[in-house]
Amino acid sequence: MSHTRGRGALKPAPFEFHAPAAVADAVGLLAEHGDEAKPLAGGQSLVPMLALRLARFAHLVDLNRLGELQRIEREDGTGGTPDGVVAVGAMARQATVGADPEVASAVPLLSRVTPLIGHFQIRNRGTLGGSIAHADPASEYPAVALALGAEMEVAGPTGSRRVAARDFFVSTWTTTLAADELLLAVRFPVWTGRCGFAVEEVARRAGDFALAGCVCGVSLDDAGRVTRAAIGLMGMGSTPVRAEGAEAALLGTDVSDGAPDLADVGELAAGEADPVDDVHASARYRRQVGGRLVTRALGRAVEEARRG
Repeated sequence: MSHTRGRGALKPAPFEFHAPAAVADAVGLLAEHGDEAKPLAGGQSLVPMLALRLARFAHLVDLNRLGELQRIEREDGTGGTPDGVVAVGAMARQATVGADPEVASAVPLLSRVTPLIGHFQIRNRGTLGGSIAHADPASEYPAVALALGAEMEVAGPTGSRRVAARDFFVSTWTTTLAADELLLAVRFPVWTGRCGFAVEEVARRAGDFALAGCVCGVSLDDAGRVTRAAIGLMGMGSTPVRAEGAEAALLGTDVSDGAPDLADVGELAAGEADPVDDVHASARYRRQVGGRLVTRALGRAVEEARRG
């Protein structure tokens, strides 16, 4: 099936359209056409880029017939993830992820960031895998994946592999996915026990990409000390950022009597980012606001964990 360009503005360059019915067929098409091919998931980012001629591909490989990529499943734990994982298929719609009770219970950050993604029309078509693979540094799902230490399931012509989130994001709109590889699912570790989570972001308007934002999680022991922390930053660099230094600073903190002053941790997290100046905000603004957002989100996460 082919697409031909008509007259007028906002028209993509010509491309061949493919609609495979199996993952193996989709991978085969990507391998056959290489850099000239692009997977099409929800299309909420790719289609506007094609229409504006910001990207051109001779072949689009539509993934919407691949029902096996729409799964959301809880899996038992292993040595690296003792509490299990929730595996979310790459073609799971964002609205489905946001409404899924298993996700809400096992990976609360996914449920809490979903309403902040665009508008409901976008979430009805957009997919989790499309957002992750698009790798916009201001997007919410990549920040969650990085903060929680998720793994990407990837398929290529020579077989499948798993890629840690910390190794997946390279730069703006760029990942370690090869041209002939396909993202199948994202495996999010489950936290159990006394845990708390929060998300904070600043955007010019509801539904816009975040100028700066963060996702945070903490886990407490019975004595009220922080045993695990996760801090992911969005809009604060060319990729999502995991503030590992700030996480380490939190470990062992006694919060049994309430959330302590976390401003220093927020500043430390912001200092680990590398924001840029653009037409929307300055790097200085992003760093200052980002630090305060981390402070606020951590305070909320700690209070939730204390109630757990």
